[in-house]
Amino acid sequence: MLLTQKCLYAVRAIFEIAAHHPDGPVKIGHIARAQAIPQRFLEAILTQLKQAGFVESRRGKLGGYVLAKAPSAITVGDIIRAVEGRLGPVECLEEGAEERNGKGCPLYGCCSFSELWQQAREALSRVYDGTTFQDLVDRERKRRDRYVPLYNI
Repeated sequence: MLLTQKCLYAVRAIFEIAAHHPDGPVKIGHIARAQAIPQRFLEAILTQLKQAGFVESRRGKLGGYVLAKAPSAITVGDIIRAVEGRLGPVECLEEGAEERNGKGCPLYGCCSFSELWQQAREALSRVYDGTTFQDLVDRERKRRDRYVPLYNI
C-alpha cells in the first residue's frame, strides 16, 4: 500500500504540531517550512484534519494550530484513515466490498490470496495503530540528542 502525498503531508503536519505540544499554537507557515509542505496544500489538509477532530485552530497574532488531543492519544493509523479512508492493501477487504463486486474482483469470496491480504492488513494496522505521535516525537528527540557535532579548530 502506497500512501498518497496528501497523507504523508498530513502525518508530517500532525508530527510538527505534536513536537510543539503543549507549548501553544503552531503557525501554518512554520509547519510548512519545517516539514517541506506547500502552504496552500497544507491549508486544505489542516481543514480536513480539523473536521476530523484531530486539530483545532486558534485565531489572532498568537494563533495557529494545536492538537485536539494529546500526542499520545493520536496514532499514525488514525491520521491515515482520516485522509485515505482505509488502511488495507486491497479494496476487497474493505467493508461493503461484496456489494461492489460488480465493479471489483470477479474472484471475491473465493480468492486464494484473501488470507495473505488479511495478514498484510493486520500487520500494517499493528504498526500504524501501535505508533502514536508522542512515540514519534520521543524518537526524534532521542535521535537529535545522539547527534553531537564535532567542531575542530
